[in-house]
Amino acid sequence: MGNAVSSLKLLSRSLRAQLFAWVTATLVLATAVNLYLSFVSATSTSELITDRTLLASATSIAEAAHVDSNGMLLVDIPPAALEMFDTGHRDQVFYRVVTAWGSLAAGYPDLPKQGKLNTGENGIYRDLPVRALTLTHPIVGLSRDGAISVTVAVTQNSTRALRRSLWQSDIAKQLLLVALAGLVTIFGLQRGLAPVLKLRDAILNRSPDSLDPLLPEMVQSELRPLVYALNDQMAKVQSLVAAQKRFVSNAAHQLRTPLALLSTQASVALREKDAEKRDSALQALNRSIRHVARLAGQLLTLSRAEPVNSRSRQDRVDLAAAAREALANHTNEALTRGLDLGLEADTSVWVQGDGPMIREMVVNLIDNAVRYTPDNGIVTAAVRAEAGKAVFTVADSGPGIPVEERSRVFERFYRVTPAQGEGSGLGLSIVQEVAEGAGGRVFLGEAVEGGLLVTVELPLALAGTSR
Repeated sequence: MGNAVSSLKLLSRSLRAQLFAWVTATLVLATAVNLYLSFVSATSTSELITDRTLLASATSIAEAAHVDSNGMLLVDIPPAALEMFDTGHRDQVFYRVVTAWGSLAAGYPDLPKQGKLNTGENGIYRDLPVRALTLTHPIVGLSRDGAISVTVAVTQNSTRALRRSLWQSDIAKQLLLVALAGLVTIFGLQRGLAPVLKLRDAILNRSPDSLDPLLPEMVQSELRPLVYALNDQMAKVQSLVAAQKRFVSNAAHQLRTPLALLSTQASVALREKDAEKRDSALQALNRSIRHVARLAGQLLTLSRAEPVNSRSRQDRVDLAAAAREALANHTNEALTRGLDLGLEADTSVWVQGDGPMIREMVVNLIDNAVRYTPDNGIVTAAVRAEAGKAVFTVADSGPGIPVEERSRVFERFYRVTPAQGEGSGLGLSIVQEVAEGAGGRVFLGEAVEGGLLVTVELPLALAGTSR
């Protein structure tokens, strides 16, 4: 039982074993059918040879019959008519010669006449399996109907021996053919699987950092889709590695200066003995910490928003509710700075995609608008459905972005006015990554208030979809 289970496990794991098993099963089935047909053919051949011998014996006996001068039928059985069955298998021969009117001329009176003339038939005589044949033969000189009926029967020892000999010869040939076919199959499997093993070796021998595509020509056409799939997967891994390297490089570059500033400000605060100056240094340190924390958060958001890292989600997000929540988070700052925050949204507008990232996009747009709008300024967000699209806009009364700069502000860490505010230059990059990931677009324009107008178009969510 254990060996059978082990064999099944090997068969399920090994392609070579599966192919060999299928080929062997096919050969065994074909051999079994062929051996059956060979048995039928050997039986037919042995019976045909026996029938020819029976016909020859019956003809020899019939030709030996003659009529004497008194009109009596005489049958002299030729020895050759019986000796032709002497093949060394101790067969018994029975015969009967009968006139047309039923008189026994010679032989065994109880030997039955066969129904078909000149055709051998199997039967039982004296509890022995025999094959018998009957023929009629004309005799010149008989007073009545001038014909006799000759029946010859022989036991089937020779017939069976001949059939067995013919069949065993076929069995030997079939086994030889199966053995040759098995060897050819094994050789063919080795040759056929050689490209697969070559592909395996090519993958194992590669350096750990090599993601170059494999050559499809190294395997057969049936296996090339596998190579294409491997190449596609390696391309995705390569993109992921490149994105991770880019993220690490950007993070290291952007965090180096703020961290150095934090260290300097902390050192100043520690050395300062004047309480007022020390408080001022600690406040500056606190602002720098907030800036670094925001920068780290935006770096992580940007990394998650990249296509190679983004998750395939189909959340339903209400843009109006997301904008309302983002504006509410700036209520205290708006009251302090005298900002006029507004939302134009008559009803819910649903979009579909990665919910957390879409909400982060909304937060970034509103946060940028609030950050760059001077005190007593205006920030207005609007959400509407238009021509099968969800349109989200954020307008402010800040300095805006010159037309010639608008194509570059989507680049990471690019800032039009580096000295203004505490921005990192990642906000619009995040917005573009998220919008494109959800199948949308981002446009920059000039707001009525004189500042920047950012427009995001996203596909509307399909009715009834949720997650």
